[in-house]
Amino acid sequence: MTEMMKPKMRDYKRQVLVCVGTKCCEHNEGQALYEQLKIKLKQSGLDIGELRVIRSRVGCLGTCQAGPLLCVQPDGVWYYGIDEHKLDKIIEQHLIAGKPVEEWVYHQGPVK
Repeated sequence: MTEMMKPKMRDYKRQVLVCVGTKCCEHNEGQALYEQLKIKLKQSGLDIGELRVIRSRVGCLGTCQAGPLLCVQPDGVWYYGIDEHKLDKIIEQHLIAGKPVEEWVYHQGPVK
């Protein structure tokens, strides 16, 4: 048996989880949002540096309505009904400036 090498990962400030499940939105909207996020993170310079954001697809975030859904970690901020316009504002206001966009937050936790 060969020895497995431990993976390496660059530092990051936040991780954005994008629900790509089919119960909370239709027509692959979650997957489309995930792909837009990649482009927009690069355009915003958030794919490198101190504010680097990584993105991950998840099959379900457990809410199953009002998608596409995003969850920003480690902030514990959950967003609903995200489209390209809202994604732009979340990137600018939350991921860059550090202030969640309250009007689209449906949950924030864990309680500290």
